[in-house]
Amino acid sequence: MVEKRFSNKIIVITGATRGIGLACAERFQEEGAKICTIQRGKSELFESIECDLSKEQECSYSIKKIIKKYGCIDVLINNAGMMMESSIQDTSIEDWNQTLAVNLTAPFLLSKFAMPFLITSKGCIVNIGSIEGIGANPKHAAYSASKAGLHGLTRAIAVDHGKDGVRCNAVAPGWIDTELNEDFINTMPDSEHFRRNIGSIHPLNRTGKTKEVASLVLWLASSESSFVTGQVYTIDGGRMAKISLPSP
Repeated sequence: MVEKRFSNKIIVITGATRGIGLACAERFQEEGAKICTIQRGKSELFESIECDLSKEQECSYSIKKIIKKYGCIDVLINNAGMMMESSIQDTSIEDWNQTLAVNLTAPFLLSKFAMPFLITSKGCIVNIGSIEGIGANPKHAAYSASKAGLHGLTRAIAVDHGKDGVRCNAVAPGWIDTELNEDFINTMPDSEHFRRNIGSIHPLNRTGKTKEVASLVLWLASSESSFVTGQVYTIDGGRMAKISLPSP
């Protein structure tokens, strides 16, 4: 029998009840990993810890609880995120702080608290960023800022802890078929028209699947990418490579 790549490895994933996080959990489980998820709600599929990721004490408690049960952490995947529709003029300081707390500060805290154990296991971190950390959609000031910060945090962790044998990378998904993006579509004046045409902004002429992102995350966490750290991998069907032209 061929040994699976993550047999008995402890994989911690935030926000794994749906979307990219759920796809990652399923993919790692297929490869033999033990999955522990952290998010507000309870996972019905995997062991989970209910946590308000915007609170430092709860982030610390979550890592301690995992260590108490498993004794180690091999991979941390910071996936949980939130997005609000608001221009910078209309963004309240409360919404700004909440977005950064979940999208940027929580990955910082979880990485900080998990780091001693990742050093021991020579493990790695994979952060789920966004192409909006590179560009921006309208009315996404807080979201874009948080994802750009997460890309920067990725590089900083890689630089500081490469000497400890810990790697840190990020993926920057484009338009992926997730509940979060479906909620965004439903805010459009003509959501059906938007849904039919969203694929056309990509050279591949379609949107992405959560499983495709999960496959990239799994590779970045595996020994196959052992010399890769401090990188942000765009997975967007070529969207960011395409120069826009006016409609004919």
